[in-house]
Amino acid sequence: MAGAEETGGLSRRKFVTGMLAVLGGTITAVIGLPAVGYLVAPALKRSPTDVWVPLGPVESIPIDQPTLFTFSRAERIGWETTATSYGMYVLRSPDERYRVLSNVCTHLACRVVWKDDPQDYTCPCHDGHFAKDGHVLSGPPPRPLQAVEHKVEEGILYVHLVEA
Repeated sequence: MAGAEETGGLSRRKFVTGMLAVLGGTITAVIGLPAVGYLVAPALKRSPTDVWVPLGPVESIPIDQPTLFTFSRAERIGWETTATSYGMYVLRSPDERYRVLSNVCTHLACRVVWKDDPQDYTCPCHDGHFAKDGHVLSGPPPRPLQAVEHKVEEGILYVHLVEA
């Protein structure tokens, strides 16, 4: 009796081998493609580096009194998420103009603190002093406090963050 191969037809062995190859390929694709996507997708995503961050309603900011606003932003680079804390002093003038200053000292990047008694920003690290408008009064800081771009929309104060 002649086998299927001898007659030119498909043998049972070849049929089972072919079906196992198709089934194995399908299972690999169903499991493997999402796994590859899971591993590669974070590397392809970019966090926005140029954002406007809302600080809050302008009516809650006292007039002529530097007010500290703090917030954190999470940045995702590949598989790593890094949280960065920001602090900004907002000075609201009686004519509804705003001045937003970073609370980072221009000397060695310590956080400055507003003191009511001498009416200045004081850097606790090296005793630098800044005036209410941010210019240097005394100490080692080489430049004034950094002014931050801002805008008011619909009664909300926003600051412009440009992250490296």
